[in-house]
Amino acid sequence: MTEGTGNFICRETRLAGCYVLQAKVREDARGSFTKVFHEGAFRELGLTTEFREEYFSVSKKNVLRGLHFQLPPADHEKLVWCMRGKVLDVVLDLRRASATYGTHQCFVLAGDSGEMLYIPRGMAHGFLTLSDEAVMMYKVTSVYAPDFDEGIRWDTAGIEWGISSPILSERDQGFGALEDFSSPF
Repeated sequence: MTEGTGNFICRETRLAGCYVLQAKVREDARGSFTKVFHEGAFRELGLTTEFREEYFSVSKKNVLRGLHFQLPPADHEKLVWCMRGKVLDVVLDLRRASATYGTHQCFVLAGDSGEMLYIPRGMAHGFLTLSDEAVMMYKVTSVYAPDFDEGIRWDTAGIEWGISSPILSERDQGFGALEDFSSPF
């Protein structure tokens, strides 16, 4: 299914509730302008509009961040997009009742594409920086809660990252394997 609102085209992925949103990128002699959120358009598409936090990360080439999520009751929907550079973005379904539980889908997000991912509750998210540097933006529907912060180790979910030794944080190196995770979703 592909739906449009005038501001966004919304494409389903094989993970139920996870969507690729294509924003209009308007370009002229000055550069470009992209609207990444519009409350009415999101509502019209059936997407949440109640975001509580917004942040960004700057990552060097071969940095892998993830696979991150928050446990209930601090779980959240997430809207992500690449403002500059290029990343391999991955979403992993952790919802036990889902037909795609334990499976993932990969996307390439680039700063000039206008594409974003809408990620529902119960999914882990991560990305690998493919360009020399990438700036990723995030909008989430709950405030960061350290006691509910969790992750799945990057190399335990069958994801083809295309790299054997990414640059990882100590935190991301310490996450447990997917097979050992008992999902509350």
